[in-house]
Amino acid sequence: MTQLANTPSTTAPDTTTPGATAPVSGRRRRALLATVWPPLAVLVVILGSWTAASALLGDQSFLLPAPHRVITEGLGDPIVLPEIVEALGQTVLVAFIGLAIAVVLGVGWAIVMLQAQWAERSLYPYAVILQCIPILALVPLIGFWFGYGLPARVIVCVLIALFPMVSNTLFGLQSVDRSHHELFRLQRVSRWTTLWKLQLPAALPAMFVGLRTSAGLSVVGAIVGDYFFRRGTPGLGSLMSTYTSRLLAPELYASVLVAALLGVVIFVTFGFLARLVVGRWYGATKS
Repeated sequence: MTQLANTPSTTAPDTTTPGATAPVSGRRRRALLATVWPPLAVLVVILGSWTAASALLGDQSFLLPAPHRVITEGLGDPIVLPEIVEALGQTVLVAFIGLAIAVVLGVGWAIVMLQAQWAERSLYPYAVILQCIPILALVPLIGFWFGYGLPARVIVCVLIALFPMVSNTLFGLQSVDRSHHELFRLQRVSRWTTLWKLQLPAALPAMFVGLRTSAGLSVVGAIVGDYFFRRGTPGLGSLMSTYTSRLLAPELYASVLVAALLGVVIFVTFGFLARLVVGRWYGATKS
């Protein structure tokens, strides 16, 4: 008999190399650059065109101050900047109070319309009418009924931000797969349990779309309401009105820029929140 000795080891060699992840990281950098550089290129074109147009205006350049004047005389001024920051805080407060009320009312309105077709036929036209009425036509009435302070500004926010929550929530609640409804019906699940366990989770993507839209509109509502209701702590709308009446163009453009940046921040924040909450169940959903 032949005895086998010193059997060679069959352990697989380690094939990983330090540079194995280099192509992946390179692709990520290229993808990041492809995402970032187009808006940056557009920004450069806008700033260049803005500067050139301001120079061509000559003596009337106060109508369109150059970008560097907006920064130095507006955001960089030690007197103007605190005013804008304080007004920004007031606008954010009004916008988020109005958004919270619009979300509660919009979701509740959609749930009521979901219960029966006659309820939807009775209530949905009024949501459309509310969306179609020019808000500037209602502002004097709101001031006449509710005064010119914080409540009136919040009401303007709610009126502007309400419809996207109603329409998107109703769409999401009605888009549940029929087979899922049949399964819950076979199990004799109550209507409210079906709403809580099936319809509301299925409607989350559409609800977050409405939430993101309503959030941007609530900022618009806060600025519009503040532009007309100037009592109490001034917001961005009051500052815009003051700067316009005094022909302070750099300060006016600075306040408009801050309002635009606020809208971008809110849009990105709620987009991230949608991916965080909804992405677990709806991986294919693009926020």
